[in-house]
Formats: sequence, structure tokens, C-alpha cells
Amino acid sequence: MNNQLTLTREQLATNIAHVRSTIVEAARRTGRAPDEIKLIAVSKSKPVNLVQMAYNLGVTDFGENRVQEALPKIEAFHPQELHWHMIGHLQSNKAARVVGPFYCVHSVDSLHLAQLLNRHAGEQEKRLLVLLQVNVSGEASKEGMSPAETLELARQIVALPHLQVEGLMTIAPLVEDPERVRPVFRELRLLRDQLSAELPAYSWQHLSMGMTDDYTVAIEEGATIVRIGRAIFGERVNKLKEVENK
Repeated sequence: MNNQLTLTREQLATNIAHVRSTIVEAARRTGRAPDEIKLIAVSKSKPVNLVQMAYNLGVTDFGENRVQEALPKIEAFHPQELHWHMIGHLQSNKAARVVGPFYCVHSVDSLHLAQLLNRHAGEQEKRLLVLLQVNVSGEASKEGMSPAETLELARQIVALPHLQVEGLMTIAPLVEDPERVRPVFRELRLLRDQLSAELPAYSWQHLSMGMTDDYTVAIEEGATIVRIGRAIFGERVNKLKEVENK
């Protein structure tokens, strides 16, 4: 069954409320203020009507993985208070297309990509918010700069005049027990703290880390942005079909 079409407003409201209450609980466990944590609803593969529904329920930030899928949604629905975030791997040949439509690019994983975004932002007379993606776990399947090279690359990227670096992002390995990825989130926080100490003139406020299966642990380790898809919108249709076919 296509849950994208059958998810009701009431179900979506329940899902969003549950995620928000879980964020509050995780923040309070570590003495943090819940309003320090931004919720991004990951709307990849979801139709724009679900985005509109979630927006009307108070969600103002949405994350997309693919430029070609996101742009029609952004064109169709872009109220002033809504922020679209590029959270997926960004190919160099699509860098020009994200500068205007997206509020922030979480997935700057190389100096080359940063230089392209800086050039296109300059041509559009904009200053683009970005996060540096770090492959903390070292998985070959994941994009991102290595922790060892992040400091030197960060020194060069923060100097680009049309980018505003706001912090770091990572994607943890997919595991059944979220406690196993706590060290990944902790390492990103420690790396952020190192950058804050060595490059204090720049903002390193954000840690974009944590998804549906591990966001409570990410918050306990300092996440300021969590990227939640399944817990809000339900399983992807192709994932449901995989389960049904087993």
C-alpha cells in the first residue's frame, strides 16, 4: 500500500508530536534546552502535499537528498517561513542549482565543491549557509571529508567570501542498537569543539547528526539539528514493498 497517499493529517500530526516530545525528553536528559534542537523533516520521495500538510502542522524545515527531485517541490511550495535543506550528496554539476532554492547545504564534502558553491553564490550575490560533511565512521559507502583532513579544509573553506560555515554534519552507520554509534556523534562534537578553538572567528554552532533510528543518542551527544524522515512520514514505498516480498 502506498503510505504516501494514505497518511492522514491526524496520523502525521501524531508522528510529528511524538518526534517533538522525544526530542524534548532527550534534551532534558542531558540538561539541554529543547529549543536548541532544530527538526528537519526529510521529505525525499514524498509528494509535495505531505510537505504542505507537515508545514501546516508547524514543521518549517525540510530536507531533500536529490536536486532534481527537490526543485519541483520547492517551485510548487515555498512560503517565506519554510527552509529547504540539501542533505544529500551534491554533485559538482548541480552546484549552481542549489544556491537560490536551498537555505542551507549540509553536504559540503570537499574544497572543490565549496569553491563551486562560493562562485555560484557570488554570481547570484548571495551568501549560502553550509555545513561540512565529515565521514566520521570511515565507511567507504559514505561521502564526507575525513576527520584528519577536516581542520585544514575548514581553514580554506571558511575563507570563501560567499559561504557561511555554520558547523558540521555526519551520517552514522546503520545499526540495530543506536548506542553503537554514540562514539560517532561524540567524535563529531569533539571535532567541532576543536574547530571552535582553532578558528574562533567563525560560527561552529551546528551539529547536524541523528536520524530516525538514532536521533535520541545524537541529541545526548550534542546534535543541534536532527534529520527525521521515517518517524514522521512513515516507511518509503519501496521499503514497504521489500518487507511485503520477504
